[in-house]
Amino acid sequence: MDQLLPPVFKDERKRIFLNAEGADKPLKSPLPRDVVERARAYRLGRIRKGLVETDCAAALLYDPVNIRYALDSPNMQVWSLHNPVRYALVFAERPALLFDYKGAEHHSKHLKAIDAAKPATSWIYVMAGDKSSEQAVKWAAEIGDLMRQHGGGNKRIAVDRLDVEGVRALEKIGIEVVDGTPMTEAARSIKSADEIALMRWTIRVCEAGMARIYEHSVPGVTEQELWAHLHFENARSGGDWLETKILTCGPNTNPWYGECSDRLCREGEMIAFDTDMIGPYGYCADLSRSWTCGYTRMTPKQAEHYAAAVEQIEHNISILRAGLDFRAFNEKSWRIPERYQPYRYSLAVHGVGMADEWPIVLCHTDFEHNQGGRFEAGMVVCVESLISEAGCESIKLETQVLITEKGPERLDQFPWERL
Repeated sequence: MDQLLPPVFKDERKRIFLNAEGADKPLKSPLPRDVVERARAYRLGRIRKGLVETDCAAALLYDPVNIRYALDSPNMQVWSLHNPVRYALVFAERPALLFDYKGAEHHSKHLKAIDAAKPATSWIYVMAGDKSSEQAVKWAAEIGDLMRQHGGGNKRIAVDRLDVEGVRALEKIGIEVVDGTPMTEAARSIKSADEIALMRWTIRVCEAGMARIYEHSVPGVTEQELWAHLHFENARSGGDWLETKILTCGPNTNPWYGECSDRLCREGEMIAFDTDMIGPYGYCADLSRSWTCGYTRMTPKQAEHYAAAVEQIEHNISILRAGLDFRAFNEKSWRIPERYQPYRYSLAVHGVGMADEWPIVLCHTDFEHNQGGRFEAGMVVCVESLISEAGCESIKLETQVLITEKGPERLDQFPWERL
C-alpha cells in the first residue's frame, strides 16, 4: 500500500480548508443578508403551518433550538438548556412573542419575526425558590390572557418542553396542553434553499476546524488540545458551541463515545472524532473523520477497518432517494459483517439541521425497533459508520447529505484518507 498521506496532502488540506487569507484569521460569511431573512421567514412559516395542521392556536417553545429556529433569537442558549427561563409564544396567525431573561429583551428587538420582546416570568425553583408555585400561577395567567386575545377561541397550545408544574398551571385555567415536539421536528426536517446555504457555511467553518485538528495531529499532542482547535475555529468565525467532546486516540477510541482527555497521542495511533458543532447561523455540522497520528501509513488492520467504513458510508448514500421509506432503505442498506457488529454504531442515518433531528434510521441489526417514515426532498441527513473489532481501534466516519429530487448530494468536502 502506498504512503497514506504524503506531506503535500497535508499542505493541501491546510491550503483548501483554512482561510485563504491566512490561517490566523477567522472565516467571514459571504452570504448576503437577504438569504438570512428569507430563511427566517421560511422557518417561522413552517411552525405556523404545523400549528394549523395540528389545530393548535399557538406554540409555546422552551427548547433553545426551537426558539432559534422559529425566531432566530440565540440569547444564552447553553445556559437556558438547563435553566428554562426563556420562552417564545408563536400564534398560528400573529403575534410571535419572545419572553427573555429580564434585562435582555433588547437582545432580540431587531428581529423582524418578533412582534414584541418582553421579560419572562420565571417559576423554576432555582429562580423562584419557595415561590415557584405562586410564580407558575402568574405565568399561566399571562399565557391564558394572550391565548384569549390571539387564539380565536382555540384553547389548544403545542408545547415542546415544560415541567409538570407548568403543565398543571395551564390545565387549571382551561388550556389544553398538546405535545408540540412532533410538530417542531416535522417543521425543521424540510430545509429551504436558503437554509441549505446557511448550513453549507457552517460546514465550511467546521472543515476549517477539522483542518486545524489535522495540522496538529502530531505525536505528543493531547486529545484535549486537538479538540480545542475545533472550538477555536468555530468561536472566532461566529459559531455557537460543540454538543459533545468526542475526540479520542489509540485505545481510547474503543469502545466509542469516550470524551477527550489529557492522554498524549502516539505516532501511528488512530485519531477519531465526531464534531457535533453548532456553528454560524445556529446550524449543525455533524461530521466524523479518522486518521493516524503523525500522518503515518495505516497498519493492515487500520486500513481494513477504514475501507469497510468508507464502503458502508458510500453504499448507504447511494440508495438515498426522496420518497424512499425507512424500511426499504433498511432492506437495501450495507450489511455490517458479523465480526464488526458488537462495536457497531446503532444507527445508519439521522436528520440534522440546527441540531441532530428527526428522523433516526437504525442499522439493519437494530431495525426492528425503528420508527416509520420516509425520506423527503429537502431533508439533510448524516450517514454514519463505526467499524472496529475486539482489541482494535475504532474508525468513525460521518458525512452530511442533502436529499434532492435528483438524488443525494454530499454537503461536506473534507476528504477520506487515501488508501
